[in-house]
Amino acid sequence: MLELYAIADGHLQPGPDDPQVVICLDEFGPLNLQPHPGRQWARRADCPGERRRRRRATYQRPHGVRHLLAAYDLKRDRLYGHIKPRKGRTEFLAFCRYIRSRYPPEVRLAFVLDNFSPHLTTKTDSRVGDWADANNVELAYVPFYAS
Repeated sequence: MLELYAIADGHLQPGPDDPQVVICLDEFGPLNLQPHPGRQWARRADCPGERRRRRRATYQRPHGVRHLLAAYDLKRDRLYGHIKPRKGRTEFLAFCRYIRSRYPPEVRLAFVLDNFSPHLTTKTDSRVGDWADANNVELAYVPFYAS
């Protein structure tokens, strides 16, 4: 893992089988992306000394929640992101395909991932590992005890 960061920082030259580009991927969410009209902290016109009663954060979610899938290219200092309604394996692989399309096929990429279940290849679903092998991508997982 530390070798990948050294390659990204330029402290170590990549070998023939080492990745040239190191990208960190993660998901954020659920995000409640709901516009709220007006200013909730403004004073009420009918009672000058009293503030409006604040709405609960979960008052109303007419369109559900969203999840941000983000990728950070360490060398280019560039952030990519997609907002999706779910953050399952299918959405993760679609985002990986997008990131892979940003680089030439002959450039080897390394994705640094946490141990979130859609990132892992399981006995019943090997799509992530199969896709990585077929697309010149190395998957590097952080230790379970890392944050």
